[in-house]
Amino acid sequence: MSEVTNEIGARRHPVVSAVIPCLDEETAIGQVVTAVLAQNVSEVVVVDGGSQDRTTERAEAAGARVIVEPRRGYGRAIQAGIAEAREDADVVVFLDGDGSDPAEFIPDLVSPIVAGQAVFVLGSRVRGSREPGSLAPQQLFAAYVGRILLRLVYGASFTDLSPFRAIRRDELMHLGMKEETYGWNLEMLMRVAAARLPALEIAVGQRRRIGGVSKVSGNLIAGIKAAWSISTTFVRLALELRTPRER
Repeated sequence: MSEVTNEIGARRHPVVSAVIPCLDEETAIGQVVTAVLAQNVSEVVVVDGGSQDRTTERAEAAGARVIVEPRRGYGRAIQAGIAEAREDADVVVFLDGDGSDPAEFIPDLVSPIVAGQAVFVLGSRVRGSREPGSLAPQQLFAAYVGRILLRLVYGASFTDLSPFRAIRRDELMHLGMKEETYGWNLEMLMRVAAARLPALEIAVGQRRRIGGVSKVSGNLIAGIKAAWSISTTFVRLALELRTPRER
C-alpha cells in the first residue's frame, strides 16, 4: 500500500482496520482473518453475532480481535465493529466472514483512498471473475435493481450492493449511518452518493463461500426479510437525503 502523510509531514504506512461481521462461520473465519492480515492490514475486528459454533475461538486464534454483539442485525454488527476499530485508523475496510470476498483485493480498495483519489471504494462482485454458484439469482437481481435506483436518484454508477468496500475513517464517522439490518450496505452507497463524495468502484468478482449456508441467499425467509429491509431503506433514505444541488 502507498504511504500517507501525517500532520507533521512525516511519511508513514496507512493504518487500516478491517471489520468482519459473522455468525456461525467456524469453517471459514480463520482462513479469512489470515488472508486479510496478509494484506498489510493493521487490525482485524471480527464482530460475532452470537455464534453457536467455534467462530470466535478460530477468529482469535488467527489473530483477530473479537467482540460480541448479542443484538441481531447486520447493521448493528457493523456499527459495533466501527466503534471498536482503532481511533487512529486512516481507512476502514468491510468484508464478509464466509470467504466469498477475495481479500487479496484489499490493497486495490485502499490505495486510491490513501493516494487521495477517492474517499470511498466499492468492490463489485458482479464485475470481475465469479466462481459458478458464488452469487444467487436474488443477489444478482438485487444488484441490478440497486444499480438502476442509484443511477436514477443520484446519478451514481455503482453496479453492486457488495459488502466488500473501503472508506476513509473520518468521512465514515460523518456519514450519519443509522440502518441496523441488511439495508446498511445500501445506506452507505446512498449517503456517499448524496454527499457527492469522491468514489470509485473496482471489479473484484466473487468466490463460493468456504462453508456453511448463507444467512440470506441460502434461506428463503431470510432472503425475503433482507429484500424488504433493503427496499424500505431505499425509500426512507430517498425521501430523507438530498444531493447538494437539490438543497
